[in-house]
This record gives sequence, structure tokens and C-alpha cells, in this order.
Amino acid sequence: MPGTAAELLKKTRSELAPDPSANPLVPLVAGGRASLETLAVLALEQHRVIPADRRAFLHLAQRATEEPAAAGFFTALAEGEELAAARLGAFTEACEVDDERMRAYEPLPGCQAYPAYLSWLALNAAPADAVLAVTANFATWGTYCASIARGLRTHYGFTDEACAFFDFFAAPAPALEQQAEAAVRAGLESGRLDEKRVYTYGRLLQAYEQMFWTALS
Repeated sequence: MPGTAAELLKKTRSELAPDPSANPLVPLVAGGRASLETLAVLALEQHRVIPADRRAFLHLAQRATEEPAAAGFFTALAEGEELAAARLGAFTEACEVDDERMRAYEPLPGCQAYPAYLSWLALNAAPADAVLAVTANFATWGTYCASIARGLRTHYGFTDEACAFFDFFAAPAPALEQQAEAAVRAGLESGRLDEKRVYTYGRLLQAYEQMFWTALS
């Protein structure tokens, strides 16, 4: 196992990073080749994902009674999901999705596998393990969001407000990175963190992330 929390974070991200060419949808949005209908479905699915992820992070924070660094990390993630939710409406409106369609929409199983597994982690994973697995996945998600935001502005004429949801996740978050490193360090020092379990959790999270984009495409 790497000697420091920073080294372990770097190693895990590197080992779990997906093939850049594996995502079938993000390049289409980045190049302006995805339909407005596909973007609308992306918005509708995110309206289900964001609140589910927020509750999962809050539950992880509540379970981390003996790991204050991990509790702080997951609390910050939950607060971030709340901020993201406030930005999602403008993207949804730009995709011409109204309240009636929102109420009638039936989510895609492939898109909801990721939040379902995150909920499983919230119930079953050691918080220190979940910190590392989630952090590795967030690096991938942030990259995707940056590409989507550029594509929406360049090819679809979306405003800054309509792109704010993706800008939020694409922006660097040094404070969150510091919290993640502190939580991993505490997990290493306490012996609660298991690198083998982390790799399994992270691999599955990345697979379900891939399933999300494949279902949309």
C-alpha cells in the first residue's frame, strides 16, 4: 500500500481511470452531435440522481461516527449535491423539459444503477473505503462535465446559467480534495481502510457510471 494518503488517492485514481474513448455520449455532446432530446433525458435522469446521491452522502456522514474527517467529507459532498440541484433547473429548461414531462418521466434502469450502488455503499461500506472509491469516480465525472459544458456553449448556444450545473462539477475543489486526503489518512492510521475493498467499490462505481452514459446514448 502507498505510504501516504495523497499517494493512495493518486494511485487509486490512476488505476480506476476509464478508457478516455469508452464514453459513448460525452464526445457527441462535446462535438454538437447529440440531439436535444438526448440532453433532455440527461436532465431528467439527473433530477433522480442528485437527490438520491445527496441522501446517500448524508447517510455515510451519519455512519462515520468514529471518523470525523470522513463525516466532514461526506457532509460537504451532500451540500454540493444541494448546490448542484439548484443549478439543474436552468439546464432542464434549456432542454425544453416542462413540469408535466418531469412528472410523467420513467427513468432508465441503466442510468439509475449508479445511484442505486452508491446507496448500497452508504449502507454497507466502511466510510473510509467509500471516501476513496467516490473520490476516484468524481475525477472522471468532473472531466465529463467540463467537456459537456464546453459543448453546450459552443454548439447548442446554451447560456452560462444553463451550463452552471456542469460548471459546478467541473470546477476544481481544493478544499474537498484536502478533506478527502484527511479522511483517507485517518482511515490508514486507524487500519479501517482496506485497499482491496476500495478497488472493488471503485471498479463497480466506474462500471455503473459507464452504464449511465451508455443508457443515454
